[in-house]
Amino acid sequence: MPIIKIDMIKGRTKEQIKAILDVSYEVMLDAFDAPEGDRYQIVTQHEDYEMAILDTGLGVERTDEVLVFTLISRPRTKDQKTTFYHNLVSRLNDELNIRKEDIMISLVENTDENWSFFNGEAQFLNGDL
Repeated sequence: MPIIKIDMIKGRTKEQIKAILDVSYEVMLDAFDAPEGDRYQIVTQHEDYEMAILDTGLGVERTDEVLVFTLISRPRTKDQKTTFYHNLVSRLNDELNIRKEDIMISLVENTDENWSFFNGEAQFLNGDL
């Protein structure tokens, strides 16, 4: 945990998608001090007309390589969040040549009672985690 959801326009190769998943997982482990194996990622690919990711008046131009990351996670510190944002964008840009302007991130916080990993049980609450 967290769950990392990544929305993108169709057209990337299997290798590119795997690299995006790997980088985002590694950055999350480091920034959030999460345990190895805490990996929950979902990629959703869209037609180009299914994503309208504008700039909120900031003057950013997006391309069809835009990535939207949505993380659902327990609360994190401000430093953890800003470290995650910075390191994710930097690594995707440095390693995969994805424009920094094409990466949008939103972190949605919830608490331990909002998670069930299997069996309809709340593993954080029953002591399993």
